[in-house]
Amino acid sequence: MENLLKDNIKKRSRKSAESIKKLLKQRWFVVVIALLLTGLGASITSVSFKTGIYYMNYWRLELLKIFPPFFVLPLFGLVGGAISAFLIKNFAPASKGSGVSQIMGFLRHKEVPMNLKVGLIKLISGIVAIGSGFPLGPEGPSVQMGGSVAWQMAKWLRAPVAFRRVIVAAGGGAGIAAVFSAPLGGFVYAIEELLNSARPVILLLVIVTTFIADSSAIFLQGGIDEPTYKIDFLFSHFDFINLILLGGIIGIIAEIYSKYILMMQNLGKKLYKNKFVLKMSICGFILGSIYSILGDEFHNLDNLKKMIATQTEINIGLAILTVFVLFITSGLAAASGAPGGLFYPMLILGGAIGLILGSWSWIPSTALSTYVFAGMGAFVAGCSRTPITAMFLAFALTKNLLIMKPVLITCITSFLVARALHEKSIYERQIQIELEQ
Repeated sequence: MENLLKDNIKKRSRKSAESIKKLLKQRWFVVVIALLLTGLGASITSVSFKTGIYYMNYWRLELLKIFPPFFVLPLFGLVGGAISAFLIKNFAPASKGSGVSQIMGFLRHKEVPMNLKVGLIKLISGIVAIGSGFPLGPEGPSVQMGGSVAWQMAKWLRAPVAFRRVIVAAGGGAGIAAVFSAPLGGFVYAIEELLNSARPVILLLVIVTTFIADSSAIFLQGGIDEPTYKIDFLFSHFDFINLILLGGIIGIIAEIYSKYILMMQNLGKKLYKNKFVLKMSICGFILGSIYSILGDEFHNLDNLKKMIATQTEINIGLAILTVFVLFITSGLAAASGAPGGLFYPMLILGGAIGLILGSWSWIPSTALSTYVFAGMGAFVAGCSRTPITAMFLAFALTKNLLIMKPVLITCITSFLVARALHEKSIYERQIQIELEQ
């Protein structure tokens, strides 16, 4: 049965490529306009998403200077969760969850609503939820928002169905490119995770869209393309075995994390059924309560991620606590159906594990950054089963070519170990849960 399904997908892929070639010859202007609008739309929504989250976080942190955490954080979580869930339930139910599984479901010919309304509600509800303290990231929503924009552009331009599917995947990749400033990462993600196709005409459409999205996002953010972290790396042959060990350990933990996320989502679905607003409200309150009893480092996860990436004001104890807390809380957030992505907690978890292993006595302190960023990429690779995408995303954080080799070692190792434990990625296994939630 599975082989028959794969054969059908291959046949559809061939027909799709032929249809797109025909479209390029007959209506090349429509294709160009669709690519431009998709890339620009993906960048506008992604930049708006990050900006909105920034200001929500800023407001929350300013209130923490005036009022105690045990009052601000649970209240923010409760109210933010309720508002976000209300918007989703009443205006666009398809905008719940990570966003990646929705796009993957659409590309696998499932009934998934795709339009600007879904993208807009995803934008607003995601800003409210993540800005209120849900420990999720902007990349999943950016994938769905980019895909929704792409679908709407293709519909307005009356493009064929085969082209709409490709442009939706390209829009998803464009969302990744814009939010991470990683055009190659977005391009590879669309091919590696969403389309599973390497036909030249499809590659061309996707790479043009992701580079348009990245370039316009840079322009919208001030016209400067700088790495998130300016860090020097050291990699020698002595690190090779240690990095394989790191990748293996993270591969196992990543699969455990995936199973935990799926278990929590099923549990949330079972306990609350259709009571979506109540589920997100309670989850937001619990998350706020947990973070209120922790140190200031956990009140701003962006700052915590920076502390791990730069190894500033962080110790092994805090790194271990980070792994434990974020492992538990991101599962709670995913169980609620909150509109947020998992790449963000995956990067922090992987970086913290890399920091723990990299701090072992026989590893030079000068190589610590290598293990942190290698761990970041490895955790994403282990959960998403996309080692090349994970490598480019870790690279995009530093724009330093020296990190690519050690990151690739850990990503491939993590991918192989996690795949040996289960063939499918977390997103493939989420499709059924999230589309029926």
